[in-house]
Amino acid sequence: MATIYKPAYNEVPSGAGKSFGIVVSEWNPEITEALLDAACSTLLKYGVKEKDIHVKRVPGSFELTLGAQFFAEYTEVDGVICLGCVIQGDTPHFTYVCQGVTHGITELNLEYNIPFVFGVITTNTFEQAKDRAGGKLGNKGEESAIVALKMAALQDEMSK
Repeated sequence: MATIYKPAYNEVPSGAGKSFGIVVSEWNPEITEALLDAACSTLLKYGVKEKDIHVKRVPGSFELTLGAQFFAEYTEVDGVICLGCVIQGDTPHFTYVCQGVTHGITELNLEYNIPFVFGVITTNTFEQAKDRAGGKLGNKGEESAIVALKMAALQDEMSK
């Protein structure tokens, strides 16, 4: 959902004392780096320390799932934000990549006891992607960071 259409978030919880992994696709770097910048600045804005934001890059959006799993298995993060951009082309490749990464991130949410956030832009054109990476429709990176903060807080609340 584009940022301008999002519901008004209730209070965004503090990220103080939290640690987050961000796995970001190297494909479409003009878009994914804008998503990454927004995610990091949002986490910092809500109290996550810079040393507690761990960024790893993967070749493409399809690899986000395994990169995110590595965070769950080899680190002590409170959540993982997956950032990527898949733009429709002339072949069914778009469909396979989108289905794979969507299914993979869903499975990670069910398998591990931390939130994995789907911050993957899927558009028909590069212009539409730019609109969602800091353009007229907001920034999916910011949204994804807020979702990670909210889900980590929900987990804390419910695990007590």
